[in-house]
Amino acid sequence: MRPAIVLSRRSWNRRVREFSSTGARFKEQVEKNAYKDTLSLPKTSFPLRTNPLQSEVPFRERTGEKLYRWQWKNAKGPLFVSHDGPPYANGNLHLGHALNKILKDIINRFHISMGRKVNYIPGWDCHGLPIENKALQELGQDSSNTPAGTIREAAHATARREIASQKEQFKHFGIMADWSDESTYRTLDPAYELRQLRIFQKMVEKGLIYRHYRPVHYSPSSRSALAEAELVYKDVHVSHSVYVTFEVDKKVPIKNPILQELVSAMPSVKLLVWTTTPWTLTANMGIAVNPEMTYSIISGENGFVGIVALERVTSLAAFLALGTVEIIGNVQGSDLIDIAYTPIFAPLAPTFTSLKIVPASHVTSESGTGLVHCAPAHGAEDYHAFLALGLVSASKNMICHVDGEGKFTEEVADVVGASATSLIGKDVLNDGSRSIVELLKQVDALVKVQRIKHRYPYDWKTDKPIIVTATSQWFADLEGIKDNALCALGNVSFFPPQSRNRLESFIRSRSEWCISRQRVWGVPIPALHRLDSDQAVLDTASLDHIISVIEKKGVEHWWNGPVDDFVPPALREEGRTTSETWRKGTDTMDVWFDSGTSWSMLREVGFGEGREHLADVCLEGSDQHRGWFQSQLLTAVSSAPADTPSISPYATLITHGMVLDQAGKKMSKSLGNIISPLTIVLGGKDSKRNPAYGADVLRLWAATVEYWRDMSIGPTVLAQVAESMRKIRNSARFMLGFICDNTSFQRVPREELGLVERYVMHELYTLEQTALEGYSSYNFPKVINSLTNFANITLSSLYFDITKDCLYANSLSSLERRAVVTVLEQALTTMTSVLAPVLPHLAEEIHNTRNSDGSSVFMIPWKPLSSEWKNEQAANDMAQLLRVRGVVLLLLERARGNKSAAADPSRQNQKLIKSSLEAEVDIILPEGADRTGLGALLQREENFLKTLFIVSDAFVIDEGSLGTSAPEWLLTETLTIPGSDEELAIRIRPASCHKCPRCWTYTAPTDDELCPRCNDTIKH
Repeated sequence: MRPAIVLSRRSWNRRVREFSSTGARFKEQVEKNAYKDTLSLPKTSFPLRTNPLQSEVPFRERTGEKLYRWQWKNAKGPLFVSHDGPPYANGNLHLGHALNKILKDIINRFHISMGRKVNYIPGWDCHGLPIENKALQELGQDSSNTPAGTIREAAHATARREIASQKEQFKHFGIMADWSDESTYRTLDPAYELRQLRIFQKMVEKGLIYRHYRPVHYSPSSRSALAEAELVYKDVHVSHSVYVTFEVDKKVPIKNPILQELVSAMPSVKLLVWTTTPWTLTANMGIAVNPEMTYSIISGENGFVGIVALERVTSLAAFLALGTVEIIGNVQGSDLIDIAYTPIFAPLAPTFTSLKIVPASHVTSESGTGLVHCAPAHGAEDYHAFLALGLVSASKNMICHVDGEGKFTEEVADVVGASATSLIGKDVLNDGSRSIVELLKQVDALVKVQRIKHRYPYDWKTDKPIIVTATSQWFADLEGIKDNALCALGNVSFFPPQSRNRLESFIRSRSEWCISRQRVWGVPIPALHRLDSDQAVLDTASLDHIISVIEKKGVEHWWNGPVDDFVPPALREEGRTTSETWRKGTDTMDVWFDSGTSWSMLREVGFGEGREHLADVCLEGSDQHRGWFQSQLLTAVSSAPADTPSISPYATLITHGMVLDQAGKKMSKSLGNIISPLTIVLGGKDSKRNPAYGADVLRLWAATVEYWRDMSIGPTVLAQVAESMRKIRNSARFMLGFICDNTSFQRVPREELGLVERYVMHELYTLEQTALEGYSSYNFPKVINSLTNFANITLSSLYFDITKDCLYANSLSSLERRAVVTVLEQALTTMTSVLAPVLPHLAEEIHNTRNSDGSSVFMIPWKPLSSEWKNEQAANDMAQLLRVRGVVLLLLERARGNKSAAADPSRQNQKLIKSSLEAEVDIILPEGADRTGLGALLQREENFLKTLFIVSDAFVIDEGSLGTSAPEWLLTETLTIPGSDEELAIRIRPASCHKCPRCWTYTAPTDDELCPRCNDTIKH
């Protein structure tokens, strides 16, 4: 016998409710399942979510190498040349590389979409210090004790290996190119090096190449001269500047009698000088004054008597603690010229010669003392001032005690005598400078040491400070060609436009280009040097002979072959072998000269014929305004025939900024904030922290940011981009679900489309025109913003939402459903064209779902919509109806009990409906209202309103037509009619019919009976 079950009233009521609720859910499930097979639900093999490591792979080759080769063979449109600035063949790719190549690829793919034939030849910059150093590290040796041939061989192998690695990495970004050796270029290729040497020869023929011994930017860390483009300036460099005194040599008469009298009356008179480079004091050859400035002879409380600029007296007296200062007399700077003084280290030197004060216009009274220590070997302004005065020449008649490692040489003993032991072999920027300060104390010339933080140049490759020192270097004369270069830029387009100013200012500021480097790994400057004088020969005749030898035997022969092979007959001397007379030069060309001649490759394949510019587009980072953009232009203009107009090798220059971390900081190893592009694409070891986003998400980020400025990336940014990608994908999936199985349906002509279809097509046309303009003007964020707005707002939030009922429940042959599918088909086609340049893998996947023939989406030309789809009237009408819809949606939210939408706080939790389909809408027009505006529109589109509002029915009525029946509940709001003071009333109330078990609209005459629409659909 079972025990009795006793339930409380509360428990019993709960059980009854649960049973009733379960029964209702069961009934609803039965109804749903009963008619499920009669609904036209979306069907597609296109997945909602994908693993990009799997989904992108099948399309990588199809949309990459195969596509490039196909278009090169089959495209019939005009040629478009995208000239690739070569990245340095060293190390793994960073986000700057990824951004650069993706932006180029977007441009290239757009032009292929438009039917053009695209030429894009990826390249690599292969010479220079970083590769040389990496090769030495791998050899485990130092350059000083490793044969040059061994270094070159190792560097060549290193560059080749790095190129192969970077090539595979680029493929992961979806870059369309033929990556074979035949369709890529390297600055180490023999043919490339030969073209470069011929361009160099043309510059020699025009007298633009010369050799000088003069001060240049020199990097001790690289052991090479540097051009301005290879410098980075840091504002936080610290120097220990010094105030020192030189003593006027009273033994040498002074021309000005008054000044002579003043100086003679003093035991000693000092020349007070300030310098930030105390290590250059051993190379002092003069002191400069400005002839136009006034100078004072001052006497301090401590017995100091010296000469300084009048405007500096007050500040120096306080700073140098001179006490009360008396001005003994004032003189013009011109009166100080030629006054003799003794070298600062004269007490240490075995012998010395007095030096003189010289005039120089670059001397100012803004800082320092108004007297400037001059070391022509270590300062461009000093050098030019002495050159103008005839005190130095281009030959080695300047004092310089610094070697190629930035250390003091033994020759410094000529100036400091036996004290040279404290300097020789010391780094001038470190221990050497400190030792100089000690010597200044020893000779009683040091007044004060001042630690200053200031702007200072660093080697961009090694990130170490550089010095200015005199060496023999090869230069390209730019003074005579820079006007032509600037003229050539007149026909070049810039994006962003303001980048023109940057490039032009760099060119205007240059008078010469130091093109020689003291490196082992590079293209040689093929000069012959006399052994007895080191005089260099580099002219047309010698180059004709040398280049002919290199053409036959390769550049490597210059390094390894005998000098006899390269000396032309005219330079041979009877009775002496060539090896007794000549040596081959060991300098290599600046790597900017290497990459700067890449334009010649385009001319060699004939791209210059019938085209004003060899390349249509060059796109690189903003640092290339002083690098590759400039070196291309300068080499092209310099080597062009004299009787031809100056033409830039490129038609358009596009500049992008730097990639920063999420906090806007520069990425660096020390900060630990470096993000690898491959980690973004392929994922990291921790898949939750570093998920695999795939190439398309990285590409979407590149197209979303304003790349012409510095931009940020990080986990939050990537998650947002991935979400945008998901929404675009879901929109495509929704459309595919209704068009893939209906390719043979009867499309609805434009004239028969409803208002919302005409509106969506108008928006689609607007999107496409925006995209075409955005791609053409390189404004990719404009394209993506328009695309995501159309996909998320026009489609997902509006059109998809209001047409689901029609798509699911209407007959396949109904006009209304066919109109929707017609629009969806065109929308997907156009959207695919719009997104394809940025998201090629997604575009290929969409295309493959629609056309499983193995072709690429880019093989189908982008055919823009006809302008007949532009429909401002439809847009205006929909804008008015969407205003009404906004009010209806607010009322529906109130009916659902949404707190934020409640007009009456006391009723904010009252849930009148669960679904909007449980409601009907009345739009009540005021009596006598104008029927030509909104009222007429509402009446004309009355049958469409229930679809727009997603309710079971909607009615447009006059105030006078209101009945007396009172619905169970009623919510009302008003809306001002545009152009008038009148308002229309909008109210929602319970649906008057019953729920249809198939479509769930409340349009059935009774419970458990289909609505007329569904009944007719099932019957037919």
